[in-house]
Amino acid sequence: EVQLVESGGGLVQAGGSLRLSCAASGSTFDGFVIGWFRQTPGKQRELVASINRDRYINYPGSARGRFTISTDIAWNTVYLLMDSLRPEDTAVYYCHAQRLTVVATYDYWGQGTQVTVST
Repeated sequence: EVQLVESGGGLVQAGGSLRLSCAASGSTFDGFVIGWFRQTPGKQRELVASINRDRYINYPGSARGRFTISTDIAWNTVYLLMDSLRPEDTAVYYCHAQRLTVVATYDYWGQGTQVTVST
């Protein structure tokens, strides 16, 4: 079982930047796809970006062009660099790890980190 340790959230003015980190604890990210999700009250969590060990990256939504997902060489920590932040980016951001096998899907979530973008 892998634990996800998040850090880097906070308060920033519109147009500013933040970098979130998600570190593996208790195991490694081997075999997992790592994603960053965000959630606002009353809404479902939405995928912001994802990456796998081969550095295949996906930005499915409005983060494309402003956010950058990356990983360290050891594939132990995944980062989300958020530039040109907007008030609508305000949310709790969650790190997620998923591993698919023939018989099961394994999902793990971090504790969440608050990002607040002020006008």
